[in-house]
Amino acid sequence: MKHGDETRVTVRDVAARTGLSIATISRVLNGRANVAAHTRERVLAAMGELGQKAPRRRGERATGIYVRCPYVLTDYFGLIVSAVAEALEPHGLQVILNAGVAAQREHVLTTLTGRRDVTGAVLILPPEPGAELARLRDRGFPFVVLDPRTPPPRNLAAVSAAHFAGARQLTAHLVELGHRRIGIIGGPRDWLASENRFAGYLSPLADARVLPAPELIRFVAEPTTELGYRAAVELLDLPDRPTALVAFNDKMAIGALRAAAERGLRVPDDLSVAGFDDIELGQACRPMLTTVRQPLEEMGRMAVHLLLRMLGGHRLDALHLELATELVVRESTGLAKA
Repeated sequence: MKHGDETRVTVRDVAARTGLSIATISRVLNGRANVAAHTRERVLAAMGELGQKAPRRRGERATGIYVRCPYVLTDYFGLIVSAVAEALEPHGLQVILNAGVAAQREHVLTTLTGRRDVTGAVLILPPEPGAELARLRDRGFPFVVLDPRTPPPRNLAAVSAAHFAGARQLTAHLVELGHRRIGIIGGPRDWLASENRFAGYLSPLADARVLPAPELIRFVAEPTTELGYRAAVELLDLPDRPTALVAFNDKMAIGALRAAAERGLRVPDDLSVAGFDDIELGQACRPMLTTVRQPLEEMGRMAVHLLLRMLGGHRLDALHLELATELVVRESTGLAKA
């Protein structure tokens, strides 16, 4: 029998593989006592050979949690996935990982409800539209979205960092240092985190009665070091360049450091640069990067906590949790030149 793109194996198939009757296979699956030990082992061995597509024994609980992270598992995503796996392990649950950029082209959500090895899912920055997530929710499949890429539908469990608050705190730090002409290198325009951080960047400038100059704002298609570098080049080559740059993440900020160095600008004496995330690379560069720390491991653990409550039949009091960020001031930001 077909289910989605997979062929499901029936009791009849197990019987054909073992040479036993369908009635005998059914007695094994139903846990009946009137089956010889060697016969039971023969059936279970055949089921093991058939893998996840074989029929499940009565009372057998699925232990797989589908973790979808369709991106390269760098220090950012790698930390989140590791935290999820470590939080699941004490509960006897195993990670079934779907990762890598190529996974973005896979249409996997529609198959999850039919998988016998999967009991729930953690979806990390899912590229699927909200309508598709809502359909999965409406089918009664338990899952949690970790770091939503787009605004999550109502009644959908989600965990993220406080992007707006973190970005606001970062720009307020620069404003306190006397910076008013601040260049913003935002992330992808269609990412919820990018939208919230951009609003957070603008808020302290508004408080200081500074209107954002359109020529000081750039957005990138992907938050990479190279695209951060290119955006910084455009901003630093302006006739009236910014005195500070804030980047969507640390990798882009490191690209901005490279652009500054190529132009003979000293950081932070001539230019302040700040990032977001607080990945290890930001402490390995010189100067060390001022940034906003995202609670990545805590986010992973909280996503698992919510999922476990859902699997236990508990109602969630809060459906979208934002975990606090922290401003980390290091060497890359300083007083604005008069």
